Amino acid sequence: MKGACGPGGGDVTLCAMTDRFDNTPETALRWHLDGRGAVLATVVETWGSAPRPVGSQLAVSGAGEIAGSVSGGCVEGAVVAEAAEALAEGRARLVSYGVSDDSAFAVGLACGGTIRVLIEPVGAQISEAMLAELVAMRAARAPVALVVDTTDWSRRIAVPPDFAERFRADRSGFEPDGATFVGLHNPAPRMIVVGAVHIAQALVPMARIAGFDVTVIDPRGAFAADHRFPGADLREDFPDEVMASLGLDARTAVVTLSHDPKIDDPAIEAALAAPVFYLGCLGSTRTHAKRVARLAARGVCAADIGRIHGPVGLDIGAKTPAEIAVAVLAQVTESLRRG
Repeated sequence: MKGACGPGGGDVTLCAMTDRFDNTPETALRWHLDGRGAVLATVVETWGSAPRPVGSQLAVSGAGEIAGSVSGGCVEGAVVAEAAEALAEGRARLVSYGVSDDSAFAVGLACGGTIRVLIEPVGAQISEAMLAELVAMRAARAPVALVVDTTDWSRRIAVPPDFAERFRADRSGFEPDGATFVGLHNPAPRMIVVGAVHIAQALVPMARIAGFDVTVIDPRGAFAADHRFPGADLREDFPDEVMASLGLDARTAVVTLSHDPKIDDPAIEAALAAPVFYLGCLGSTRTHAKRVARLAARGVCAADIGRIHGPVGLDIGAKTPAEIAVAVLAQVTESLRRG
């Protein structure tokens, strides 16, 4: 195993802090532990053309550093100012920005969007222990929610089966009582890339920026080399064995790129035996037809074979490895968000 988080590859929580693009709670905890002070700002409601969905978060340090976002950049400055006041007071607050406010045009929401933001000082309103528990559960890929009662500012950690429908829909928001906010932290979507080839070298950093936890698998040592995938979770092994140890769930996408049936086919069969939300396989239409014939001969049913995106990626006329990677990531994202 190369560059992996967890056993043999470093502290899991530290990996969660450093290896993910969307690491706002982890950053807030680190700033708090460093003594800099930290505030978590969370979008709790939106109306109109708000640029970021409910549940989006921004961390603000006592020195005014920021991580994450609650808008496209148009209200962050105002939120930083509110965060500084909330940190000084040690009290949470709900703040709204929209066209009905005198400050709306100054903060850039004149297009008609309105957002409501919950601002929580770490260590005062959200405890260090609770935030650390949230971070640890995120690192373990456990679905978790931070539930806030805005009438008395009490907070609790919740896991399924609580709020089961919200977890399934990946939808943070207020409960019908209008006071209880449920902020979801579903596991980051995972992408398993089989075949450490040229396309994978472009796809892996793109997918990580898009918020995926990425694992690259290839039993061929010449391909599965650290210098080709710096900082990646890289496994020099056969994919079916690695995938069995990782566990495949409904937040997992599998992309096979090796173009070698001895490597790709076992990975495909493992993915088809699991509830992965996406399975895409590199190869021409002719190559895919041969793949289908092999799978059918091994007893894979037509319905399962129909789950395969082959040739992989959206048809955007991609030619270069980087362009193909863009097409693949776009199709994976479409499957994740549109089903």
